[in-house]
Amino acid sequence: MADDVISTLAAVTTHLPGGGERRAGQEEMAEAVAAALEDHRHLVVQAGTGTGKSLAYLVPAVLSGRKVVVATATKALQDQLAGKDLPMVADAVGTEVSFAVLKGRSNYLCRQRLREVSGTTSGEQLAWTETGGDEAASTVRETPVDPGRLGEQVRELIRWSATTTSGDRGDLGFEPHPRAWSMVSTTARECPGAFRCPSGRECFAEDARARAAEADVVVVNTHLYGAHLASGGSVLPEHEVVIFDEAHELEEVMTDSLGVEISPGRFRSLGTTAKSVLTTPDGSEADATGGITASVIELADTLAEVLAPLAGHRLPGSAVGSPSARDTFGLSAEQAAAAERLGPLLELASGRVTRLVAALRRDEREAGDGEELTARARRDRVLLAASHLGEDLARVAAVGDDQVAWVDGQSRNPLLRVSPINVGPLLAESLWKEVDCVLTSATIPLGLIERLGLPVERSDEMDVGSPFDYPHQAILYVAKDLPDRRDPGSEPAIHDELADLIEAAGGRTLALFTSWRAMERAVEALRERLDLPILAQSDRPKAALIEAFRADEPTCLFATLGFWQGVDVPGRTLSLVTIDRIPFPRPDEPVLQARRDRAGPAAFSTVDLPRAGTLLAQGAGRLIRSSHDRGVVAVLDSRLATARYRGALLARVPPMKRSIDRAAVQEFLRQVAEEAGS
Repeated sequence: MADDVISTLAAVTTHLPGGGERRAGQEEMAEAVAAALEDHRHLVVQAGTGTGKSLAYLVPAVLSGRKVVVATATKALQDQLAGKDLPMVADAVGTEVSFAVLKGRSNYLCRQRLREVSGTTSGEQLAWTETGGDEAASTVRETPVDPGRLGEQVRELIRWSATTTSGDRGDLGFEPHPRAWSMVSTTARECPGAFRCPSGRECFAEDARARAAEADVVVVNTHLYGAHLASGGSVLPEHEVVIFDEAHELEEVMTDSLGVEISPGRFRSLGTTAKSVLTTPDGSEADATGGITASVIELADTLAEVLAPLAGHRLPGSAVGSPSARDTFGLSAEQAAAAERLGPLLELASGRVTRLVAALRRDEREAGDGEELTARARRDRVLLAASHLGEDLARVAAVGDDQVAWVDGQSRNPLLRVSPINVGPLLAESLWKEVDCVLTSATIPLGLIERLGLPVERSDEMDVGSPFDYPHQAILYVAKDLPDRRDPGSEPAIHDELADLIEAAGGRTLALFTSWRAMERAVEALRERLDLPILAQSDRPKAALIEAFRADEPTCLFATLGFWQGVDVPGRTLSLVTIDRIPFPRPDEPVLQARRDRAGPAAFSTVDLPRAGTLLAQGAGRLIRSSHDRGVVAVLDSRLATARYRGALLARVPPMKRSIDRAAVQEFLRQVAEEAGS
C-alpha cells in the first residue's frame, strides 16, 4: 500500500492553500501507519508541529478499507477532520468514502423529553418541575438561574427542534444554561434505548449512531471512546482500527473514563424525577415504602455535608468500603471523622436506591400494558438512572488496592471519585487485543507505551520530527537570574521580567501561567505598567479571547493551563510565549499521589518529570505554528537552567536556539517586531 499512500497524499496536499508541499516527516509517518495497519501492529508516532499528521494517518486509514474510528481530545480538531481533511482525502481517493461525527448521547436533543416539556408554558414550571441530568442538578444548586430566563431558553430549544436536522447541541446559535439543555436531552445513564422509547424511531442520537455504523471513518471525542470501553464496547459501532490523535492526553482521559463518579446531584436528580413517576394525583407517593423518593433526595444534602471537608483529599480505603487500606493520607481530625461517616452513608445509600428500584418495578407491574407511553418512558429513564447509580455504589464499595478514591471539586460542589491507579492492565484487556491502534501527538510523553500497557512485541514507536527550522526561527530563553520561585519576593522580579520582554516584543504575547492566582496578580501589575492591551482568561470565553488576540497585533493574552495546548495563532500576532514556571503537577493530586506511592524512589522521574516535560513542550509549541513564524519562548523559572533534571525537560521542548542572555533576547524580539511592522 506504500506507493498508493504516497501518491494519494500528494494528491491531497495539492488542494491545500498555496498548492501544498512535500513533507518528509508526513510521508514517513504515512508509510509507517500503512505498514502498521497491514501487519496488524500498534504504532506510536511523535509528529512535531507542522508535520500534517492528520493527513498522514487519514490517507492510509482510508486506503486500508477497514472500519476506522478517530478519537481526538479537542472539538477544534474534530471540526478540522470532518469539515476539511476527510473531504479532501475522500476526493483524492476517487472512490466513495463515508465519514461521520459521533458525540455522546447528552449532546443531542431528546425527542421524548421535548414532548414531555412542550406543553409547559410557565417559566417557573419549566425551571423547577424538571430536574434533568446529574450535571444540571448540581450546577443549579451552585449557581441559581432566573426561572423566566431558563423557561425562555427551553422554549427557544423547542422552537429550534422543529427546524434542526441533527439535534446536535453544537449547531445551536446560542449557549443554553446546563439546566435548560438537560430538560430537552438525556444521558446514557437514563436512555432506555430506541426500542423502549416512544420516540425511538425519530431519535437524533440514534440517527447519529446509525450514520456512524454505516460510515468508513467515525470521528469521536476521546472521552466517548473511554465511555465505550467502560461500557464493555456498547457505545461505538464495531471497528477494526482506532487512531488516537493528541495521544499525550490518553492516559488521563482513560483514568477518568474507567473510574466512577458519585455526586450529591445524582441522588437529588434521581429522587425528584422518581417522585414525579411514583406520585398519585393527590400528591402522595403511590408506593408503600414510606416516602422512598424523599429519603433518596435527603441523601444529596447528607452526602454533600460529608464530602465537603474532604474536597481535594485522597480517601482511606476503609472510608469507601475496603478494609485493606488504613493510611489516613494526612487528614485532619475533622476530615478523618467525615471519612469515617462516608462508608456507612454509602451503604445506606445503596439500600435506599435498591428500595427505589423495587418500588419502580412494582409500579411498572401495576401499570400493566395499558399504561400511557409517555409515563412508561419516564419510568424507564428513572429505572436506568437508579440502576446505574446502584452499580456505581457497588463499585465504590469494592474499591481495591489498584484504585484510588478521593473527593474532587470544591467544598460547595464535591464529587466522590474512584479511578484506577494504572490504566495499563485495563487497556491491555479491553483495547489492545481487540483493534489495531495508532497513537500520535506533537509530544509523546516518556514511557507512554509502558504506562498504557501496549504489548511491546506488537508495538512500534517513532519520531518524525517537524519541518520547522526551530534553531533559526525561535529562541528558548530561560531567566536564569530570577530568584527561586518559592521565595515570596520572587513575584515582583517576575513581573519586571515580563514587562521588559513584552515591551521589546511590542505586545504580541501569550503569557501562560500555572495558576489563576499568578495570572491575576500579573494582569493587575502589568495593566498599570504597560501601555498595551492585556486580555485575561477571565475576560471572555476562550474562542472570543483567541479571536480578539489574533485580530489586534499589540494585544497580549494572559491565560492558565487551558491555553497551554489547542491554541493555534500563526503569523505576526504572536512572537513571544512566556511560561511562568515549570509545570510540575500538584503534589496533592490524588491519582498522582497513588502513582508516586507505587513508584517509590523513582516517583519523580517516572511520574512528575514526564508530565511536566509534556506540558512544557505543549506550552512552548504555541509559538511556531508556520514556517514563517519567528519569536521567543521565555521560561521564567531559573530551575530550567540550573536543576540537575533540566536535561530531561529540555529534551521535550522543540530544538530552538537556547539563551540565558536577556539583552540579546530583547534585541531579537525588537527585530521581529520591526519586521512585522514593515
